[in-house]
Amino acid sequence: MKAYLDQLTKNHSLTVSEMEDASRQIFKAETSPIEIGAFLTALKTKGETADEITGLVRVIREKSLITPTIIPGAMDNCGTGGDGSQSFNISTTAAFVLAGAGIKVAKHGNRSISSKTGSADVLEELGVSLTLTQEQVTEVLKENGIAFLFAQHIHPAMKQMMEVRKTLKIPTVFNLIGPLTNPIELTTQLLGIYRRDLLEQMANVLHQLGRKRALVLNGAGYMDEASLAGENHCVLLDRGELLQFTVRPEEVGLMPASNDAIRGGNAKENAAILRSVLEGEKGPHRDTVVLNAGLGIFANGKAETIQEGVELAKESIDTGAALAKLEYLIKYSAAGIQEV
Repeated sequence: MKAYLDQLTKNHSLTVSEMEDASRQIFKAETSPIEIGAFLTALKTKGETADEITGLVRVIREKSLITPTIIPGAMDNCGTGGDGSQSFNISTTAAFVLAGAGIKVAKHGNRSISSKTGSADVLEELGVSLTLTQEQVTEVLKENGIAFLFAQHIHPAMKQMMEVRKTLKIPTVFNLIGPLTNPIELTTQLLGIYRRDLLEQMANVLHQLGRKRALVLNGAGYMDEASLAGENHCVLLDRGELLQFTVRPEEVGLMPASNDAIRGGNAKENAAILRSVLEGEKGPHRDTVVLNAGLGIFANGKAETIQEGVELAKESIDTGAALAKLEYLIKYSAAGIQEV
């Protein structure tokens, strides 16, 4: 560990393999919290590279309770959080819309960290199980087209990092990598991040992790979701090539609205918002979900344009297909994880 610390403090970046070795060391029980804190601080001070993020993510994924599984065509739309917007659970709601549009979604998520309500909190409130086994995740993905992977459940090794992160009281690389640690071998991904300066870098990480196509975005107001409030900045990864662009809601037929219009609340309140959107209620909540789901459908490649993605997202809601995906998960959970 000392050798890697020396490199970082001299402003020298680590290779992917060096970062993998360093990451395995910080997860060892004998590595002290002081060493871990020094490593994370030195990494942050230097600035994390795509190789360093990739190396850390690979080690976390290899320690997951769910071994890497190939689900053809599967995607995730989890964001990093950390934008301070206090919005409702946009990506969680959009995940059901994606599934209703015929895309397999391995939805990775956690409890609330920087927001009022995390994806796990709102799904638990709705009656969705957070503790699926690998076999159950595979079954639900096959039968329903969407399953939830609770980060705390599938990544127990991360628990030892929590005290260090709380003690440091500063954002570290761990604030960026949550959506990257999904153990399912994803083909495509929609990734929202709270830092606009890292759009290309995170797209390069997704390429190194094997994504064929992905979209990384930072929304208006620096949200980690696409927003109706103005210009959303995006980078499209398509078979190794990167394309930067922006999109505004009115360009895809949606009404602009402020970020205040999509503020959320506690788990009960956000669960009600999620249901209302899937049940067809019109307004900024729905339009925000439609925009994000439309971008996800475009990222997946099911739509050739964002506008087409938006139309497919509306259809997923209006036909009841998105709501049916949620109802299946609730029934599956209520049956004690038995076949429904």
